[in-house]
Amino acid sequence: MSQNKRSSLGRGLSALMADLQTDEGNATSQPRGNASAVPIEQITPNPDQPRRIFDEAALSELADSIRHRGVIQPLIVRRHPDDENIYQIVAGERRWRAAQLAQLHELPVLVRDFSDAEMLEVAIIENIQRADLNAIDEAASYRQLMTRFGHTQEKLAEALGKSRSHIANFLRLLNLPDQVQDWVREEKLSAGHARALITAENPTALARKIIDKDLSVREVEAMMRERSPKLSRPRQVDEKDADTRALEGDLTATLNMRVRIKHAGTDGGKMEITYRDLEQLDRLCQILAGSA
Repeated sequence: MSQNKRSSLGRGLSALMADLQTDEGNATSQPRGNASAVPIEQITPNPDQPRRIFDEAALSELADSIRHRGVIQPLIVRRHPDDENIYQIVAGERRWRAAQLAQLHELPVLVRDFSDAEMLEVAIIENIQRADLNAIDEAASYRQLMTRFGHTQEKLAEALGKSRSHIANFLRLLNLPDQVQDWVREEKLSAGHARALITAENPTALARKIIDKDLSVREVEAMMRERSPKLSRPRQVDEKDADTRALEGDLTATLNMRVRIKHAGTDGGKMEITYRDLEQLDRLCQILAGSA
């Protein structure tokens, strides 16, 4: 990516990696830059923090480490736009939460001049770089970068060091019912289980069966193959070429709605978009009208 074409995502990622090692739990690394000590009551979390679930056991373990060694890796913060005496966390909320459990009175911080957009991008990227981020939150982070900042799958893949297919496959998980997504967040289902359910007629019921019977991903995939010939509606063999399937996947991920393309040779074809509820239908109408 050339300098004149570098996106705000690239700048945010560069700023993050220059100041923060992605392993927040590392208590032996040395702080970078000129860190300042700030009273913990003057630090507030990012209201747009992409991570919604913080593992209590991991926080407790980090708090124990902090009690013995302190917080060596500083938080990345910015001054609150409405109060210069308050700092908003850009990266490092786990350490802030663990420090409260450890009853620390102040924390080391690096103050950076981030805009609202850059702050959100850096926070999202920090979460994506962490290995313990669950598949749904990772997918939601990709979606947020695309919808709020206009990044394409290709741009995300280049900036984050991921393949485009990796990002597309994760985005498709967001087409699953909310209950199934919650089970993935709760680690009752793996990302592999969830991917196998994307094309299921009733993914919620099948997900319950997977959990109750503790089925492996391979068992679920085998079950899906067995179910396909038994569907009440006759299905034609999918003879779509790889480009058409890839286009279907891209459109499905972009719209967050299932898209099917059917060619009719030189006579054209048709594209089917399946919406889940009236809210999705309204959003689709706005997109088609050019007002989204």
